[in-house]
Amino acid sequence: MASAPTIKVEVLRKDIKNLHLGVYPPHGRVRVAAPLIVSNEAVRLAVIDKLGWIKRQKARFAQQPRQSQREMVNGESHYFLGQRYRLRVHEQDAPARVTLRGVASLDLFVRPGTSPEQREVILLRWHRDQLNALIPPLLSKWQQRIRVEAAGWGIKKMKTKWGSCNPTAKRVWFNLELAKKPVKCLEYIVVHELLHLLERNHNERFTALMASYIPQWNRCREMLNTSPLGHEDWDY
Repeated sequence: MASAPTIKVEVLRKDIKNLHLGVYPPHGRVRVAAPLIVSNEAVRLAVIDKLGWIKRQKARFAQQPRQSQREMVNGESHYFLGQRYRLRVHEQDAPARVTLRGVASLDLFVRPGTSPEQREVILLRWHRDQLNALIPPLLSKWQQRIRVEAAGWGIKKMKTKWGSCNPTAKRVWFNLELAKKPVKCLEYIVVHELLHLLERNHNERFTALMASYIPQWNRCREMLNTSPLGHEDWDY
């Protein structure tokens, strides 16, 4: 009889009050953030108690569609704000630029001889520019509603989180991949990170705050967790 596959669990010890268990894309990495005073046996029992949930999460990530590695050629599928577009590459002796044509085409204008890697850099720069335009109005709107103010914000590529917050520095970060997701998902992450300025942990208070500001936040989270993942050489 074959033995059940072993589930590897990463345990991080932190100066926190509650134990937090998470399963992360793309392959279902399991991580536990445990208070310093909680014993190893208590951590083990907590993982066993959630074993069924962990397996369901890992199975969901295994079934989640993934984009193939980007070749940046004509006809390739790319996503922007939740919409799927077909890439059209135009070579011309002029500065690089990206434009949307209608509801189905994404036009990439590059100089002759531009490599696939350089083409991707140009597209990612365009994604960043779009987020830089979309995020400030959302921050302004929700900072007023929540009555908090971030000292600063930024955009960067992140492999395991859609956003992050440093409550001490009052700085929030957003994943560049959010440019590919629907705007309501971006807004959900903006609210999520701003609420960490009120509550550091994902506890009952945090969940109640999320529900009070975005009642359908679970649908947004589900949308992010089931939409196609970008190709990455993931390394933890």
